[in-house]
Amino acid sequence: MTTADETTDPNAVPARPAMRRPLPPELIERGECPFDPPAELGRLRGEGPVAPITLLNGARAWMVTGYREAREAFGDPRFSSDKFRHRDALQLTPEEVAAGTCPHAPESATPSGHGLFIFMDPPEHTRLRRLLIGEFTVRRMRALESRVTELAVELIEDMRAAGNRADLVADFALPLPSLVICELLGVDYADRARFQRSAAVSLNFRLPEQERLRAGAELREFMRELVASKRAAPGDDLLSGLVHGDADPALTDLELVDIATTLLTAGHETTANMLALGTFALLEHPEQLAALRADPALVDGAVEELLRYLSVLHLGTTRVATEDLTLGGVDIAAGDTVLLSIPEADRDPEHWPEPDRLDVARPRSPHLAFGHGVHQCLGQQLARVEMRIGYAELLDRLPGLSLDVPAGDVPLRTDMIVYGVHELPVTWR
Repeated sequence: MTTADETTDPNAVPARPAMRRPLPPELIERGECPFDPPAELGRLRGEGPVAPITLLNGARAWMVTGYREAREAFGDPRFSSDKFRHRDALQLTPEEVAAGTCPHAPESATPSGHGLFIFMDPPEHTRLRRLLIGEFTVRRMRALESRVTELAVELIEDMRAAGNRADLVADFALPLPSLVICELLGVDYADRARFQRSAAVSLNFRLPEQERLRAGAELREFMRELVASKRAAPGDDLLSGLVHGDADPALTDLELVDIATTLLTAGHETTANMLALGTFALLEHPEQLAALRADPALVDGAVEELLRYLSVLHLGTTRVATEDLTLGGVDIAAGDTVLLSIPEADRDPEHWPEPDRLDVARPRSPHLAFGHGVHQCLGQQLARVEMRIGYAELLDRLPGLSLDVPAGDVPLRTDMIVYGVHELPVTWR
């Protein structure tokens, strides 16, 4: 059984990695089509799969837009994910850049990320991921299919009972994965307003940093209370299993809080936005929607195609080179920051024919929506189950599903680290 460590104050930890996103607006803002990556990314790809960019803080970095190069960087251990040991260029203030602060200088020889395994390198990352990976196997996720279906049907029937109009985000896309991850972790769904608000604020990169950090601290306090309750009264859930497990060394409360916060946030934010954005894309491509309705067996491939065609991680994944190396024919110096543009890499014409076309019958091929390598998304199989069932039930139970507003009036989440739509007003017959 794990034991509480001495640090129970959720704020008594080293500072979380700053989530500044000093990216030029042309690398963030979408054009007329809400599903296409920013046009500037395509222009950069024309310069080569790895191209230099200048951030708004004055720092230099590399943008990786080629599929092969992004996949290589994801899998290369010489690119570090550890934002505690290696600050990347996006974390620097303009004053630090002007002063010549070295962004990659290790701040500590020991890890300080506690349970934030997404910001760790092996062996620390390996230790924590190994404790979790058994909970997210294909077999276990398939065992959840009946429960996910039950939840999806309940949500849709609630929508139908209220009339023939709804906001698909609030009424379906957000609650479905939230309900599932809450049941997995042992979180009371009645507390959703508390953790969803804190998560949304912490992921809004346009808000003042202090406001986002405060929201992150509130979310961690929520999780600290949950860990304490599981320690006192365990249940049959993933978090109780971690709290009372036989990890060696035992997980500390700080590690448990970080792990639970990461799983809860990622477990509802990303899939919720893929469900809503994917439905939006299908409604705007009626021939693809019709093909999927005509042959429901296409749904598995449609999920993979939507994951490729859309990317909710639209701001890029960052890595720091720990030694001099070459990527895509470009020399990268130790300490350089690279941004791996998943939206653009998954539209690479060297890897896919007609990459800018949505085709639900496209033969399946590997994509980078879930990353690659040791940090490949832990919950990808759960996300696939939720998306497959979610799309299938929507199309089956809501005949004539269509937008209830002009497409241009759908509010896009260009202000968020996780892309998607803030609302999706729909109607049906």
